[in-house]
Amino acid sequence: MLAPYITVSSTTRQGREYILTSGMKMSRNCGQIFSLFIALFIIYRWRETRMKDIKVGLIGFGTVGQGLAEVLHMQQKRLPKRTGMRITLAAIADKNARPLPERFAHISLVRDGAAIIDNPDIDIVVELIGGIEPAKSLILAAIAAGKHVVTANKALLSQEGRDIFAAAAAQKVEVGYEASVGGGIPVIKALREGLVANRILSISGIMNGTANYILSRMTDEGIAFSDVLAEAQRLGFAEADPSYDVEGIDTAHKLAILMSMAYGMHITHREISTEGISNIEPLDIELAREFGYRIKLLAISRNHGEHVEARVHPTMVPQDHLLASISGAYNAIHFHGDCVGNILLYGLGAGKVPTGSAVAADVVDIARNIACNSIGRVPSLGYRPDQFVPRRITPMDELYGPYYFRFSVLDQPGVLASIAGILSEHDISIESVIQKGRKESGGAVPLVIVTHAAKESSVEQALARISTLAAVTAPVVKIRIFEEE
Repeated sequence: MLAPYITVSSTTRQGREYILTSGMKMSRNCGQIFSLFIALFIIYRWRETRMKDIKVGLIGFGTVGQGLAEVLHMQQKRLPKRTGMRITLAAIADKNARPLPERFAHISLVRDGAAIIDNPDIDIVVELIGGIEPAKSLILAAIAAGKHVVTANKALLSQEGRDIFAAAAAQKVEVGYEASVGGGIPVIKALREGLVANRILSISGIMNGTANYILSRMTDEGIAFSDVLAEAQRLGFAEADPSYDVEGIDTAHKLAILMSMAYGMHITHREISTEGISNIEPLDIELAREFGYRIKLLAISRNHGEHVEARVHPTMVPQDHLLASISGAYNAIHFHGDCVGNILLYGLGAGKVPTGSAVAADVVDIARNIACNSIGRVPSLGYRPDQFVPRRITPMDELYGPYYFRFSVLDQPGVLASIAGILSEHDISIESVIQKGRKESGGAVPLVIVTHAAKESSVEQALARISTLAAVTAPVVKIRIFEEE
């Protein structure tokens, strides 16, 4: 070890001693560094062997369940570096169980979800079967067994969430549901934690990718609703029964969840006024463009204190608004906070891997809380359960806003004057008028009116009277126009 340091050119005894001493010191330092390296390696290996294992049981191996499995597999080396834990998908329950792919061969496969809940090794149960039952019963059974739960089941949470969250609070376990709204967009965490210092003044957004895809194709290519829907079904963007998507029900589920979190209130999707897009025609989209709008299926809620708006319907959005630019299967959710102002979250609202990523985020959050013994650190809905307060849902007939009306009328003198007179009698002021000369079936022509802000009850009364006019040949098309407060 010392030989290289003893060879010297100097013949003085003092020089030899100096170099010999230096060499011994360098050798000693190298030995210390090597020993330190060995010690660090042993500590690293010890920590790795002592790393906490979090075992996950998955109930339902459909599209999103497969997405979760793929994400955990793809990130199996990264997650321990970020969490200090090994998070393992240990078991899958699926009633249509088929042999798993080779990369998942280590995972136990069963047919009964109860086997996952009864497994003492499982820390977190992930429910991804959808629907109300047996999903609710399985989740409540998991909670009763002291297991934490993750779900993407927006229909269940918007309808039965109150029972589920109450049971979880009583058992001191956590419920994660990031993937229930916005797919891969981290909207739940943003609202519950990132905006905790804000009073949320409004929520609005595009929350259904299927409906947005259909409206985008109708807008960009002038294709009829039924043709775009058929194509979306062929491509897998729309379900065989698309009613939840195109009639606004799915969007209402998501809005109910966000309102519960934003306002600290209990609300179900049944309390939300909901209209779909199936009656939107290419003509309305073309005329909206002439007025400077794009038609979107929007969820809208505004916080008025003791009462809150809650509605889902087709809406004309100004072309220069951020929501107007959201196309295809993308989602965008807009919050207005009293401190932060306007926030827009944008991304893929569906899909196997994006949604699987959101489920995995919940699993990691709960795993971190387990490791730090901090279960319940953040209330599931953002408010402590005893701080929820009842709020009145603003009746639709009390709302004010501008409107688009399309009338099919006979092309004869005095029709516009008659319609304008009735609108005036109900305090509805006209902003713009377009009368197309082209004939529709039965010799009618489209007459389009855009109004200033008017009360919904007055609008309904006026349209009911206008519909009785002999010159009006078809039901009136009414679309609300988006107006920021």
